[in-house]
Parts: sequence; C-alpha cells; structure tokens
Amino acid sequence: MSMRVLAEFPFAARRAIRGVLFDIDDTLTTEGRLTAEAYAAMEKLQHAGLLAIPITGRPAGWCDHIARMWPVDGVVGENGAFWFRYDHAARRMLRQYVNNDAMRAHHREKLAAIATDILAAVPGCAVAADQHYRETDLAIDFCEDVPRLPRVAIDKIVERMHAHGLTAKVSSIHVNGWFGAYDKLGMTRQLMRDAFNVDLDAAKNNYVFAGDSPNDAPMFEYFPHAVGVANISDFGSLITHRPAYVSAQRCGAGFTEIVNTILSIQS
Repeated sequence: MSMRVLAEFPFAARRAIRGVLFDIDDTLTTEGRLTAEAYAAMEKLQHAGLLAIPITGRPAGWCDHIARMWPVDGVVGENGAFWFRYDHAARRMLRQYVNNDAMRAHHREKLAAIATDILAAVPGCAVAADQHYRETDLAIDFCEDVPRLPRVAIDKIVERMHAHGLTAKVSSIHVNGWFGAYDKLGMTRQLMRDAFNVDLDAAKNNYVFAGDSPNDAPMFEYFPHAVGVANISDFGSLITHRPAYVSAQRCGAGFTEIVNTILSIQS
C-alpha cells in the first residue's frame, strides 16, 4: 500500500479523532532527544481534550516516569508487556502486566543468559543501557550507544533471539526480545478498554497511531488513520505493513506536524 501525504487526511476524519497513540524513539524524539515542540504537541492534545498515549518499547522504569511526569493519559511499554496510568487525583500508579511477578522474574534470569550468547555471536552490539529498568524483555542495542551495525548484524541478533524461543522485533535503535506472543496492539486494546471504557475494535477510526519502524507494523495495519513520520522511509521494505499517511517532516518535527494537522480542524 502506498502512503498518502498527510495533507490528504480527510477533514471529516480529522474531526472524528479522539486521541493520538504514538511511538517514542524517532517518532516523538529526534536524535535521541525530546524537543520542546514535540513535548508541547503532547500538551496541545490534552488541552484539546484528546488522549495522548505513548506506545513504546522503552522500559518499565522509564514508563513509570512518563506516566507520572509527561502530559499523557497512560503508556504502553516494553512492546506490549504492560500498561501504566497515573491517577493524579488519587496519587496512585495503576499497572497492568501480561505476566505476573514470578513469571517476569523467571524470564529475566533466562534473558540474561541469552544476552551473553548474543553478545558473543554478534560483535559490536551491546545490551541496551536501559536494560536495568526493564521487567519483561531483552533489548540489544545496534545504534543508540554503539556505532551503527550493518543490516546483516541486526538480522543475526533477530536469528539468535528466535533460536532461543523469543519473539523479536526491530525498532529504530534496538532489537527487543521476549517470551510470549503479546505485542503493542494487544496491550493498547486492553488499556483502552480498562482505563477509558473504549472498545478499540469498534472505535479505531477515532484514533491515530504515529510510528516509524518495523515493530510498529501491527499498529499501522490495524489503524485506518495510522501515520508514519517521514523517517519511516529509512526502513524501506522492512516495514511489512505501511501506514495510510506519511508526514513531510522527520522524527519529532513529524509528530508535531501530525498533531497540528489533527488539531487544525478540530472544532
């Protein structure tokens, strides 16, 4: 499917949008940083009465901070392992995981051994710097804090994860691996149902998803109004399902463009 330019997003469809779900790395952020304009775009969504929800591969430790401190309504983290939502009135963090505490601890022990195998098999990669804050998955860095590895090395990381029985997904910076078949979409559905009483299958036309990389493909396929920021083109044919639209700008500037496009027509 070819992607249409964002300006072709129909006005009637824009008016019906009730929230924006979005990846973080290289969708919200730019070169690893959260810009002032991208942060302000999240605030604009909330001020307009729309939901703002990051859907990310980043770790539980980060997601606790994000749910508490950012202008967002919740967060799905570690590629669908959990959702967090901070109740500011009750001063209480709400958390829902796919797996219980004991299962997560068991998986972490096995993932540590798998990490050792991958580091030996793929020179130049590293365990991601944020691994200490993860509860459910293994993140192998191929370009965030190490020199960018070639495609063949990334493919080998994926192969080693599969050999150990992990689900493996490639983001713009990491290869993430975990035990189980959950993904971003399944936990996003659960968050919307549990926290907002929204049946996303019935209401997906009312939400935009913004992303940039292969691990966003299930979201691109599911949401009729999914949008890729311009740097989605960096992945070429590796994106198995393309979004309906693409922004003119890259990364955080593209996210801001998406928000402004939606809000420009909201009544």
